[in-house]
Amino acid sequence: MAELKLRNIRKNYGAMEVLHGIDLDIRSGEFVVFVGPSGCGKSTLLRAIAGLEDISFGEFHLDGVLMNDIAPSQRGIAMVFQSYALYPHMTVFDNMAFGLKIAGLRKDRIAARIRQAADILQLTPYLDRYPRALSGGQRQRVAIGRAIVRDPKVFLFDEPLSNLDAALRVATRIEIAKLKQAMPEATMIYVTHDQVEAMTLADRIVVLRDGRIEQIGSPVELYRRPANLFVGQFIGSPSMNVLAGTLARTGQSSRIDLDAGFEVMVPIATDAAMQGQRVHFGVRPEDLRLSETAPLFRATISLVEQLGEVQLTYLERPGLAAPLIAKLPGHLDLHQGTEIALTADAANFHLFDQHGNAIRPHEAGHKIAVPAE
Repeated sequence: MAELKLRNIRKNYGAMEVLHGIDLDIRSGEFVVFVGPSGCGKSTLLRAIAGLEDISFGEFHLDGVLMNDIAPSQRGIAMVFQSYALYPHMTVFDNMAFGLKIAGLRKDRIAARIRQAADILQLTPYLDRYPRALSGGQRQRVAIGRAIVRDPKVFLFDEPLSNLDAALRVATRIEIAKLKQAMPEATMIYVTHDQVEAMTLADRIVVLRDGRIEQIGSPVELYRRPANLFVGQFIGSPSMNVLAGTLARTGQSSRIDLDAGFEVMVPIATDAAMQGQRVHFGVRPEDLRLSETAPLFRATISLVEQLGEVQLTYLERPGLAAPLIAKLPGHLDLHQGTEIALTADAANFHLFDQHGNAIRPHEAGHKIAVPAE
C-alpha cells in the first residue's frame, strides 16, 4: 500500500525553473501515467519522486512521511529505466538477485523472490541465460523483475518501451498490463511520450506541458472531455481536427462561422458577450463519416493511407490552413482528387475559446441537426 502526495513541487536548474508547482495525489494501487511532449518535465518529475533529483521547493509525501530529504535507497521505490542496464556477465537469476545480495538477504529468501517474479513475468525458462541470449523484450522484463524482487512500495517506469521495435513495444506493453493485474495493490507511475501507451495502460493520465499539469483524468475522460485545446490534440491518434472560426450566434446552441468557408451548429451554451469572438472547433478523425444527405462539409482527397481495417483520408479545401483527416472504413473505394461529403454527430463536437480552454456542453448527449453547406 502506497499513497503519494505532491504539493507545489518545483524544480530549478539555476535560474531556470522546469517544474512549476505540481500538485498531485496518487492513490494506493493506482496505475498513473505521466504523458506529454519531449521536454515537458515528466521524467524530471519521476526522478524527483525517486530521489534522483532534488526538489527545489514543495513537499513530497509517501504514506504520510515527508520524503524530500530521504535517500533514494530508503524510499521503498524501484525504478525501471529506458535502458535495461543489465550486467552482461551475469545470468538472469544473478541480475535479479544482485540488489538483494547487496542488501544481505538470505539465499533461500532471494531464491523465493526471484521464482515468484519469474513466474509473474514468464522468465522461469530463462533464469540461467545471459542477457546476450535474450530478446529486447525479454531483457526489459528482466529489468522489471529486478524491480519486483525488491518488493517496493512504488514502481516507477521511465519510458521502458522506447528502445524496442514496434512489435516488441506492443508485446511488452501487454506484459506490463498483465503485471499490474497480477499485482493489484502495487502503485505504479509510468512515463511516456506515447499517448497510445498512456490510453491503454493508465487508470489515470497526467498530461504535462512546459512543467505544468494540463489535465488529470481517466483515459476516456481525457479523450471525450479535454480541458483545453492542447489536451484535445495530444490525446487521440490521429490528432483532433481543429478549425478556427468566429462565434456568430450564442445561446443554448451556438453557431460558428469557420474560416474554411462553412458554418456549424454546436450543442454548447455560450454567453452573449462571446458573440464575435474567435473560437476553435474540433472534431476527431474517427467521428467523421461519409454523408451526402446532410454534409458538414465537402472536401477533396489529397492522400489516402490504407491501413487495412481503416484508411486515413487527408482532405483539402479552400480556407484550410492544414489538411483535415478522416478515419474511414478500409473497404471504401477512395482515391486522390475525389471530392467527398462528410458529417459527424454534433454530440462529438468540441469547442474551445480563443485562449484554448474548453467550452463545455450544457446538456450531455444533446444533439442538433447539422446544416447542409
